[in-house]
Amino acid sequence: MVAIDERGYYGEFGGAYIPEMLYANIEELRQNYLEIMREPAFEREFRALLKDYVGRPTPLYLAKRLSEHYGARIYLKREDLNHTGAHKINNTVGQILLANRLGKKRIIAETGAGQHGVATATVCALAGLQCIVYMGAVDIRRQAPNVARMRMLGAEVRPAISGSQTLKDATNEAIRDWINNPEDTHYIIGSVVGPHPYPDMVARFQSVISEEIRWQLSGQAGRENPDIIVACVGGGSNAAGAFYHFLDEESVRLVAVEAAGLGIHSGESAATSVLGTKGIIHGSRTLLMQTPDGQIVEPYSISAGLDYPGIGPLHAHLIATGRAEAASITDDEALAAGYFLSRKEGIIPALETAHAFAALDKISYRPDDIIIVNLSGRGDKDLDTYINHYERFQKAGL
Repeated sequence: MVAIDERGYYGEFGGAYIPEMLYANIEELRQNYLEIMREPAFEREFRALLKDYVGRPTPLYLAKRLSEHYGARIYLKREDLNHTGAHKINNTVGQILLANRLGKKRIIAETGAGQHGVATATVCALAGLQCIVYMGAVDIRRQAPNVARMRMLGAEVRPAISGSQTLKDATNEAIRDWINNPEDTHYIIGSVVGPHPYPDMVARFQSVISEEIRWQLSGQAGRENPDIIVACVGGGSNAAGAFYHFLDEESVRLVAVEAAGLGIHSGESAATSVLGTKGIIHGSRTLLMQTPDGQIVEPYSISAGLDYPGIGPLHAHLIATGRAEAASITDDEALAAGYFLSRKEGIIPALETAHAFAALDKISYRPDDIIIVNLSGRGDKDLDTYINHYERFQKAGL
């Protein structure tokens, strides 16, 4: 059984490796999150917002042209149709309700692709709380539409200018802020990373994805379990949500798709499952890209949301134990998949999601298999990147 223990470990991965200044905050969360989430009033409010504000349930769409091309039944879980355009809103709605019950008045967050930042700014506006989003300076430039959305929603976007100026560095800055403002601040972590209880808490909020998949697939295909679920993984929240209710269903293959950048061994990659070793990053023990003496290796991906040197401890455990299989996709493979989906199904995916679609060319399957791809976000934010490569891919016949 795939489960987290009382110390916050999935097998050998997880835990809470935190500075003393954050102990009270983490302990407050650890002691209260499950009790709060199980309160009937909390559950009612959470579910009502998911339905009436976020727009859930999201459709489970049988992609007929894609299915014909690949020779299998391919369904798309349309998280891109959520309010704000991605799965991230599921978690931020839950965490803002939790922060309210804990009496927090100031919210901080980190973001890479900007979708988590937008989702956090959205729920802060909804709740009337101060919002500060840390974002790498490189990501601020390449995800300008989402930066504009955050500011429109009233958030302050603070650039991280250290290191590679991407997601890892934004997370570092958010943690520093929390250390300096521990009493009134709640940190809405956007993925299944960080110290316990964050990986478990975020996975539980995102599990609405797999909860819906089960009953939707039952209604459409006559069975609850697909054969394969494919999702992209940076930290891994959309994958955790898509996998959650199938973790103990051994007949369901789980495929976690990472960013190989310019090539797994090019030195410009974020393929943690291949290149990573056991270590500690941002408060948990997991797999991460590091030098022999423990220094973080800077990751790279064309996709800001996958540009992270580690993965969440749940995914590290799933991959290490063989419960999940990992696929690594290059920038060019992801771009090609994004163009292909756009023209086959009329859906422009986020670059993160495009990595998951590219994996369809790399995994094995049977003609009668049901494959679900978690379409975690829409591609509006990445149009500039797509267009920058448009002529090259046009000449290649895509």
